[in-house]
Amino acid sequence: MGLFRKKSKLRNEYDEKLFDLIKNQKALWENSKVMEEIIVEEHPKLKAERKLAQAKYFYLFKEAKVRQIKGS
Repeated sequence: MGLFRKKSKLRNEYDEKLFDLIKNQKALWENSKVMEEIIVEEHPKLKAERKLAQAKYFYLFKEAKVRQIKGS
């Protein structure tokens, strides 16, 4: 029986880490959107950074959906 509790505890720990990663990545994505709006000249590097941050956020979000993590 102790084996199942350990597995549950480990899953909860990784779910919390994933949730924290999602929050951090969302903040990075929003910051990159703001930076792109503020800067007058379009720079391909900023656009690439924004798209990368967006892709990472949606990947983590999809992973949370698969693991059925509920946000607090």
